[in-house]
Amino acid sequence: MSEGPLFDPRDFMIADGVAHLCAGGESAPLHRHAAALSRYLRDKSRGMAGRVAQEAEIARARAGIARSWGVDAASIGFVGNVAEGVSIVAESLDWRDGDNLVIDANEYPSVVGPFLMRRRPGVTLRQARGTGPDRFAGCVDARTRAIGVSHVSYLTGERHDLSALRALADSVGALLVVDFTQAAGYLPIEATFADFAFSACYKWLLGVTGVAVACWNRTRQPGWSPASAGWYSLEPGSRSYDKPPPLREDALRFTRGNPAHASIYVLADALDYLAARDVRDIQAHVQGMTTAMLERLEALRVPTLTPADPARHGASVCISSPRAQVIVDAMARRGVLAWNGQGRIRFSFHGYNSSQDVDHALDALTAEWS
Repeated sequence: MSEGPLFDPRDFMIADGVAHLCAGGESAPLHRHAAALSRYLRDKSRGMAGRVAQEAEIARARAGIARSWGVDAASIGFVGNVAEGVSIVAESLDWRDGDNLVIDANEYPSVVGPFLMRRRPGVTLRQARGTGPDRFAGCVDARTRAIGVSHVSYLTGERHDLSALRALADSVGALLVVDFTQAAGYLPIEATFADFAFSACYKWLLGVTGVAVACWNRTRQPGWSPASAGWYSLEPGSRSYDKPPPLREDALRFTRGNPAHASIYVLADALDYLAARDVRDIQAHVQGMTTAMLERLEALRVPTLTPADPARHGASVCISSPRAQVIVDAMARRGVLAWNGQGRIRFSFHGYNSSQDVDHALDALTAEWS
């Protein structure tokens, strides 16, 4: 584990003496976000020339995601949030009675809700339980239409093997729908494993809320089309409603109305910032801290939800506790910002963190743990 931060903490809005360990909830914002938002407002005031500039920012953000996800820019579109993107996929499928969706029992609601809320026909939900890396295999069958999974779990910090899940999905002809929210920005992303992939942008991608990435694997699903559309998802040009207007040929068919331009300006700048570092260096940095914290917690006999094997975890360390909110609040008073939810404490590391933050967090946690 490197002693110092990988990023310059002065680039971020982090108060002196504070260990900001909340990237799994909201990462610390870059100071440059203010300039990006100002640039958006200036462009918004410029009439049609400003709209041309806005479209250029969309292209810049798409290119940035595409480079880091190993796909072409045409595979990348934008939605308002992950749940919206997953809903578009769920609504597009020709479901039959008895079809099922396979998920981890601890999966994030944005991956599950869009399928679970279908009324006619309903979707049977199959939940992989336990902690074994092969636990999904016992849930799939010939009626499995999709496997929905977060590459890294929001609740436990577990990292799922997408190669194995791809092979499992292919064995029954199912889709693999992946949420990269808890991975994108510090892990190498191999989006080609998924049929459809999504990510929020306000965590390790260093963006803000209002926009999420939608990736359409056109090699695996060349004929896919959504069940509904808006003006932006249709091919630009003259409109004739004598027959349905054609959809855009690329993943912008996910984007029904105007993309969230202000959020995309911020995202494009954030992606440039991240691109200055090799993502493998970011991964090594954050996993050095997660591994060190897991080892020290084990020595302190503080049980964790996160697998100890670095190949099976991401950038977060999660601890179950009925006093999670009390402890998180108390640590904040000691200058350590962690995340709470679902009865667990989550420490999430990014490039602006250092070994000193690990020490600070452990001191604050142990002071409150008893």
